[in-house]
Formats: sequence, structure tokens, C-alpha cells
Amino acid sequence: MPSQSLILWRTQARTAFDQIEHAHRAMGGPGPGRPYTTLHINHAYVVLLSSHFQRFCRDLHTEAIFHLWKHDTSPRRDILKFNLQLHRQLDSRNPSPSAIGADFNRFDLSFWDLVKQNAPALGARRQALLEDLNRWRNAIAHQDFSSHGLHPAGPLLRLIRQWRAACNALASRFDFVLRHHLATMTGVSPW
Repeated sequence: MPSQSLILWRTQARTAFDQIEHAHRAMGGPGPGRPYTTLHINHAYVVLLSSHFQRFCRDLHTEAIFHLWKHDTSPRRDILKFNLQLHRQLDSRNPSPSAIGADFNRFDLSFWDLVKQNAPALGARRQALLEDLNRWRNAIAHQDFSSHGLHPAGPLLRLIRQWRAACNALASRFDFVLRHHLATMTGVSPW
């Protein structure tokens, strides 16, 4: 059974991404203004993908905290909950590998090592794609492409689809890694 966070990623986020894909297709044809319009659709798609992945990661982190809190009967359980959320990077930063790792490592694990454990090269590739997505997200959000070494009108849709596939795979893997780790910690599967 997947976490509620993964269910929302696979339903709500997927619907939002599919709607952007539909808008992109609806702009079909070589007519005037198409490159300008699809450029903005692509930019919106990048920001949407990044924001939904951030939400997924933050929600998964929150689910994990709640599971530990629920299964800790000690008087310190509220302190544990508070400290796991304190200065959580996913509350204010992009879902970069460093922010994700910093937040999930609070559960006493080497998160990215476990994510990449079964397929190191593939995991590293997905991690690099996530870094690339965040680089583009920042360039778009801050309208500063030159300092990121990017060109705003490049062939972005192909890249977005690669990032989306990487985020899908990472979401499933994150869910698996955290479920297994929390079950080991508490003796009860969290989802």
C-alpha cells in the first residue's frame, strides 16, 4: 500500500501535468505566436512539476513524522515531532537532492544511499535530473537564465518529460525506502 503522499502524487499531480500536456498539444500548428505561447507553457510546466514534487516530499516527510509520533509512547514524543519539523528545508527550499537528503536523514538513515542502493547508476541519473529540474525552476522563477548557463527558449518539453519520469520513479522509491525504514524502527508498517 503506498503512502497518502504517493497516492496524491499519482493522482492530483498527474492530473495537473496531464492538463499542461493537453494545453501544449492544443497549441499545435505552425501558426504565429506558437513558439512564444509554448515557451510560457513549458516554463509553467517546469515550475508546476517542481512545486508538486516539493509537496510530495514534504507530505511524505510529514507522514513519516506522524507515524513515529503515533508509535512513540514516551513523554518526549512531542519534542521528537517538533525537532523533526524544525527548520525543515522542504518548507522553504526547492526539492533539491541536498534539501531532500537533509530532511529525510533526520530519520537516522542515509537517505540517498538507500534510494540508489538497488540501482546506483540509475539512482544517480535521477538525482542529476532532479538537480537539473531545480536549476531550470530557479532560472524561470527568477528570470535569470544567464547565470545558470541556460537559454530560455531551448527544446524544453523533452527535458520536462524526462524530469517527470525521474520524479515519478523517485517518488515511488522514496515511498519504499521510508516505509521500510519506519517499519524497521517501529515494528509497524506506516502505510
